[in-house]
Amino acid sequence: MPKNPRKRTLAIIPCCNEEATIGSVVLKSRRFVSEVLVVDDGSKDETKKIAKEAGAIVISHRKNRGKGAAIRTGFQYALDNDFDYVVTIDGDGQHNPLEIPALLDNVMLNGHDVSIGYRVGNSTEMPKWRRVGKRVLDYTTSMGTGGFVTDSQCGFRAFNRKAVEAITPKLRGDAFSVESEQLIKAHEAGLKFANTNVTCKYTDLKTSTKNPASHGLSVLGYVIWVVAERRPLLFISVPGFIAVIIGLFLGIYTLQYYNQTHVFLIPYSIIVSILVIVGALAMLIGLTLNVIPQILKKVEYEDN
Repeated sequence: MPKNPRKRTLAIIPCCNEEATIGSVVLKSRRFVSEVLVVDDGSKDETKKIAKEAGAIVISHRKNRGKGAAIRTGFQYALDNDFDYVVTIDGDGQHNPLEIPALLDNVMLNGHDVSIGYRVGNSTEMPKWRRVGKRVLDYTTSMGTGGFVTDSQCGFRAFNRKAVEAITPKLRGDAFSVESEQLIKAHEAGLKFANTNVTCKYTDLKTSTKNPASHGLSVLGYVIWVVAERRPLLFISVPGFIAVIIGLFLGIYTLQYYNQTHVFLIPYSIIVSILVIVGALAMLIGLTLNVIPQILKKVEYEDN
């Protein structure tokens, strides 16, 4: 149990087809929290039954909706039932429930709103190719948080009630991008972060039901879109401006080549047209997306 027994703590375990590991994760997690909630995201095996037998409350999605949807369901349950602190932990056995107290301490005792599990050390079994992919997603997520994120994809985290209340209404993604989205939304809300060193296990574990490459690309694509919504000038207008500049240089080269040889480079002219038109549109879209939120805020302020 947590050090302050008067505070109610909840462990949320999103899972799908984790019958081999869910029982152990639930039993170990129950030692450190007031209640364990398993969000069964459309499992076809015995996950739901085993989780209940191990002592968890189970909420089931009738069909698989994605990890993000499962986390939202868990967060809403925490709010509806007045829990003070929440821990999220994967049901595949990758995370060690014995480290739950360390995560909780950073939000219960040290004044932080979100405690992020930071997978580091010799006991962390993350393959090298996963480390590379994680680092790419870390840097991308950092663009939306205004500072470097050490482990944007670790699902082992702790939140106080303030953080859950701030984040839950803003979560939109249903898939594995939820970890990055949480951090971006938490930053927007001005929440305080802490990193907590944790271990992780990969050997002999089926840690994802999705192809790792498509998983990483889907997360990257969604994170870029989320960040682009926050910084349209950086992610839309700036690339558009670069495209226009490249198009202009190629256009000048095409005209010079024609003046010297009287041969018109049709492929180059097509590329120039595409770069200039697409770039100009991107600049216009970025500027528009940057101005609209400011206009809406002004209108809202005047209405109030």
